[in-house]
Amino acid sequence: MGYVRRVRLASFFTGAATASFLGLYILHKDYKVAHQSFTQQMNELHQSLESRISSLEKLKQRETSEQVEATK
Repeated sequence: MGYVRRVRLASFFTGAATASFLGLYILHKDYKVAHQSFTQQMNELHQSLESRISSLEKLKQRETSEQVEATK
């Protein structure tokens, strides 16, 4: 009876270790996908803001150059 119990415990712990490894692998993969998606969204937002800022700076430059020409 002791031998059967040891075999069952060994099988249980082997299964638990395998399930834990598989679960951690899936969580790690999910984390990497989520991180990549978040990074892509932040890059798109950054590019959008950069383009908006540059267009505002160009508009301001035009306004100041028009004001300088008007004062001449």
